[in-house]
Amino acid sequence: MNKAELLGRWTKEKSEELYGIKNWGAGYFSISDKGEVLVNPYKDSDSVAISLMDIISGVRERGLDMPVLLRFENILDSQISYLNNSFGDAMRKLGYKGEYRGVYPIKVNQQQQVIEEVTKFGQRYHHGLEVGSKAELVAALSLMKDKEACLICNGYKDEEFIDLGLYAIKMGFKCFFVIEIPGELDIVLERSQALGVQPNIGIRIKLAAKAGGHWTESGGDRSIFGLNVSQVIEMVDALKERNMLSSLKLLHYHLGSQIPNIRDIRSAVVEAARVYAELVREGAPMGYLDLGGGLAVDYDGSNTNYPYSRNYTVEEYCMDIVETVMSILDSSNIPHPIIVTESGRTTVAYYSVLLFNVLDVERFEEYDIPDKLDDNVAEQIKNLFEVNKNLNLKNIQECYNDALYYRDEIRDMFKHGRISLRERSVSEKIFWNTINQIAKEKQKMKNAPPDLEDIESAIADIYYCNFSVFQSIPDSWAIDQLFPIMPLHRLLEMPKREAVIADITCDCDGKIDRFIDLHDVRNTLPLHEMKNGDDYYLGVFLVGAYQETLGDLHNLFGDTNVVSVRINPDGSFEFVREIHGDSVADVLSYVEFDPKDMLVNFRKTAEEAVRDGLISASDRREIMRAYDNGLRGYTYYER
Repeated sequence: MNKAELLGRWTKEKSEELYGIKNWGAGYFSISDKGEVLVNPYKDSDSVAISLMDIISGVRERGLDMPVLLRFENILDSQISYLNNSFGDAMRKLGYKGEYRGVYPIKVNQQQQVIEEVTKFGQRYHHGLEVGSKAELVAALSLMKDKEACLICNGYKDEEFIDLGLYAIKMGFKCFFVIEIPGELDIVLERSQALGVQPNIGIRIKLAAKAGGHWTESGGDRSIFGLNVSQVIEMVDALKERNMLSSLKLLHYHLGSQIPNIRDIRSAVVEAARVYAELVREGAPMGYLDLGGGLAVDYDGSNTNYPYSRNYTVEEYCMDIVETVMSILDSSNIPHPIIVTESGRTTVAYYSVLLFNVLDVERFEEYDIPDKLDDNVAEQIKNLFEVNKNLNLKNIQECYNDALYYRDEIRDMFKHGRISLRERSVSEKIFWNTINQIAKEKQKMKNAPPDLEDIESAIADIYYCNFSVFQSIPDSWAIDQLFPIMPLHRLLEMPKREAVIADITCDCDGKIDRFIDLHDVRNTLPLHEMKNGDDYYLGVFLVGAYQETLGDLHNLFGDTNVVSVRINPDGSFEFVREIHGDSVADVLSYVEFDPKDMLVNFRKTAEEAVRDGLISASDRREIMRAYDNGLRGYTYYER
């Protein structure tokens, strides 16, 4: 930070480098000459870029409060086109004689608007849907219109589930039942015979191949879903016995939703293509090879095999898959299948941005400490004081160790009543001033001691922000997922504060203290100083995948306001849909409260207070109005 200041004024280029927006933004996000984050829905086309601050102004003018989840339908359209065109280009370049059919797994983001737009934008590519439950199948059938698109049925399947899928086949849909466990085959065949519908059957296989990252257990011999090789052969024999082998048309596997290393992807495709070839030799017609999910999102922009990145491009992913399938099947003189992928994460991740405002800041400030301590002060406090006074670059590690030791001694003395609260206060000021000095001295060191690597986070500011980690970005809490986070404006100013982010839940886990960095993980985020009376806005990017579906009601903070934006080719934009976030009454009803009963009960309580002379009748009216307003209010902080 200091070096940048010495080199001249702060620029948007320095903000781009600091927050990595060009690395993770995939061409959709950039910084304007005014120092505001821009959205570029057509990938790198500055002519139609719009400022997120302009959208926030429109949101405010319409009476919606922060936090707000923004969805950009153009970006969803662009990502679907990008994936399908990349596979199409790879197939043309390599001479592949099959086709590509993408499917969107509904579980990645189950919101009605999202699925509706996926089917709308995907129709020109015959982009279909994948479902893993009866509810998801019911949702899919209400929105699918394209009879050329695939409808992949995974998960446990009861009779109702199977009957719905069979009726879909009867209506002309390309619906596939993927057998996940051996016992499913019997019920599929029984229901198909009862309804007189020929089923389309797929097999999910357990590959020996495994991928790195969080979802490594999705593959391998011990994955919970899928058939092993022996069970696959048993299923083929069972279908032959019933003269139903002609129904076996698809092979499927799933390694995980975020595979960072292209070698793992290629290894899995090699194994799956071999199995596919053997099933064709067994006499199954096949025709579809479903490679599942795995196409990763580069959340930190490092382009590496780090768990939240990827060491390949979408183009490389498509070329590797097509080339591998071709090489194996051509050697066996087997026709090229329709390649299916379930790339949900990369389809919707860029589509949504969470916006929120900062409510307050707890700053770490250097304390004023006395030049000299009283003679009657405890010896341990005097020793801590001496550490503070004698600290220098050469003894930095020793002073750090001593400061921790004397602080713990002093706190123990306080617990045993040997020093006063005022004396402890003096010692805490000395200690934190010492830590702050150590952090400053550390910046002068080329190689800091391991104990001091993370010392900046100990003196970081806390920015209290108007959102819930558990509701809007639960993966940040649950699996330490990293998301790009940055200010949306003031990006021509140097951010001079190092901060962690706290939400407004009363939970110590309701914080973000790990941030993306090109070479590592940062423990603080550079932010600007708050200006009195001015709003300061932050954005969490790439949150379209899983976050809305997984969000919970911690502290009864509900769904945020949602605004869907369409950006026009002339650079204008329009709000195409607004969904108001949950009210207090909404979230209470989710946990089995009845708001009407609550109002009646509280009115009785208020009336008892009138009878007891505690409040007047007019007081009761105002109290009931406040209670009713509370039920109707947004669950987040309102102006």
